Amino acid sequence: MGRRSGILEFAVLGLLRESPMHGYELRKRLNTSLGVFRAFSYGSLYPCLKTLVQRGWLAEESGDGSEEALAAPLAGRRARIVYRLTPEGKEHFEELLAQTGPDTWEDEHFGVRFAFFGQTSRDVRMRVLEGRRSRLEERLAKMRASLARTRERLDDYTLELQRHGMESVEREVRWLNELIESERAGRDQSRGETPPDPPDDTTAR
Repeated sequence: MGRRSGILEFAVLGLLRESPMHGYELRKRLNTSLGVFRAFSYGSLYPCLKTLVQRGWLAEESGDGSEEALAAPLAGRRARIVYRLTPEGKEHFEELLAQTGPDTWEDEHFGVRFAFFGQTSRDVRMRVLEGRRSRLEERLAKMRASLARTRERLDDYTLELQRHGMESVEREVRWLNELIESERAGRDQSRGETPPDPPDDTTAR
């Protein structure tokens, strides 16, 4: 399973854990709630849904209820399929939610994992946040070293672009520091407290 498809499966399971959805509604949620999936199409989503159904993690149901199920054949169209998370699917999602390996720190996967932090235990949140911060600090050190070596060879615009990239990473590191301190202080965000605002670009590369 590729990294990209794995992220999509995780997001689909997480959204369906909240409530059953039609494929079209699910796609809208992926686009609006998880911006990393803006470029995804039905061509990517429906094979994913089919795979999850085959694995027993999702179940298919026809229509929203009896009225739609009866009206669809009369109108000469198929009833829309509703996808629902099965108990096995919920268990699998909870296993994925507990993972804290390096993949969870990477740009695309971190954004998706963060979107489901409300369903994630505090110790897992801490490990993911600290892992992400460590990864970005490594990236920042490499960027600074590279800039120091090449500064004199860069024109003004390329130099500004390099600085902009560094500032984006620095901003996310500061944001992560605030989140980590909040977690350490034992603040329970599920009680309605607002976490620090994310930086403009939480997928700084």
